[in-house]
Amino acid sequence: MLDTWSLRVLAEVAEHGSFSAAADALTMTQPAVSRQIAALERRAGVRLFHRHPRGVVPTAAGELAIGEAREILGRLAALEARLGAYAQLRGGQVRLSAFPSANTAFVPAAIRRFSAAHPGVEVGLVRGGPGDVRSGAVDVALVTDWDLPGDGVELVPLLDEEHRVALPTGHRLAGRTTVALRDLRGETWIEGGHPDCLGPLTALTRALGGPPRVGFVCDDWTGKQALVAAGMGVTVVSTLAAAAIRPDVVLRPTSPALPRRRLLAAVAPRDRRTPAAAAMLTVLTSLAVGYR
Repeated sequence: MLDTWSLRVLAEVAEHGSFSAAADALTMTQPAVSRQIAALERRAGVRLFHRHPRGVVPTAAGELAIGEAREILGRLAALEARLGAYAQLRGGQVRLSAFPSANTAFVPAAIRRFSAAHPGVEVGLVRGGPGDVRSGAVDVALVTDWDLPGDGVELVPLLDEEHRVALPTGHRLAGRTTVALRDLRGETWIEGGHPDCLGPLTALTRALGGPPRVGFVCDDWTGKQALVAAGMGVTVVSTLAAAAIRPDVVLRPTSPALPRRRLLAAVAPRDRRTPAAAAMLTVLTSLAVGYR
């Protein structure tokens, strides 16, 4: 099998027109270059150069071999350059998945910060979860401890989210600094998609004397806020979504306090993690500090 060094020697001999000049360019001796070409000819079973007193001239077979050698060497050089850019975050991509409340402000801020630091890396926000991290389809997946994945991914804690009740500004309880959950027993509740839902908040069920009376289901945070603002019901809002709350909706802590929800980043183990995924994890970890 031909090796890349032999191809480079072949290309240099063709470029310089003699074994001695190629030897100088390659920091080799002239006999070593001659032996390398002779070995190539034996392997190929055909003469590649006509030897003359003042140099060498490629044969027809040699012209073919030289063209192929230059193309292969060029492609290898391009591959090395691309891998170098990938390792040094001058190129490549990172694919991030999240859930709606994380996408209101936290994820856009992370993408903006990452792109400013690594403009050559393409960032994609895609649908997926921890299973897609295991398969390699997603590089970083934001998840909560309400729905932890199995083996095959590493979970990095980012922050513990608080939950507050969202009320329209004109609500009878909006002026209070803390809202007693028992005072919400007669309210209509607005449910959302997992994990942006009323969720495993058993304290809420206990305080209400039973499950919340759900009148509306809306997965979209914009729609949920609009329903609250219109006085159609109340809902629970996490720390991440609170950053994007509209002005005609107020958030109030509750008594008793609703349990917190942990936000984590699911990533591949270190030995399989891409440089871009590691860099995105650093950005997410740094950004989460501001939410604590």
